[in-house]
Amino acid sequence: MNMGMNSFSNSVDLLHRALDVQSLRYQVTANNIANSEVPNYKKQQVNFESELSRAFESRDNDHAAFHLKTTDSRHIQSEQPRDWRSVEPRRVTDYTTSTKANGNNVDAEQEAMNLVQIQMQYRLLSQLENFEFTQVNTAMKSVK
Repeated sequence: MNMGMNSFSNSVDLLHRALDVQSLRYQVTANNIANSEVPNYKKQQVNFESELSRAFESRDNDHAAFHLKTTDSRHIQSEQPRDWRSVEPRRVTDYTTSTKANGNNVDAEQEAMNLVQIQMQYRLLSQLENFEFTQVNTAMKSVK
C-alpha cells in the first residue's frame, strides 16, 4: 500500500504543478495579447516541460552514472540526479524576433490560439486529477 500511496502522491503532485504551470502560461499569454501593440514589447512564454524532462532523465540515468567518493566538503562533488520537484517554470522572453515595424513580436492571433490550447490542457489535467482521486476512492471502498 505504501508504494501505491507514493505513486498516487507523486501523480497528484505532478498534476498540481502542471495545473500551476498552465495557470502561469495563461497569464503570460494574456499579457502578451494585452501588449500586442506596445512598441518594442517582446513576447514571453513559459518553459517547464523541457526542464522537467531533464530532471526525470537525470534520475533515470543515475544508476549508470559514475559517482566520485568524497570524504571532505572541499572534494569535487559528483553531479547528483535532479529532483523533479525542484523544477520551477521559467518565463522566457523572445528577444530574437521582431515581426512588426515597431519592434513588437506578438502575433495576437497566434496568442489567442495558444489561450484556447492552454484552456483545453488545463481542463484535461483537471480531469486526470479527478480520475486519480476517483481511483483511490474506489480502491478504498473495495478494502472495506
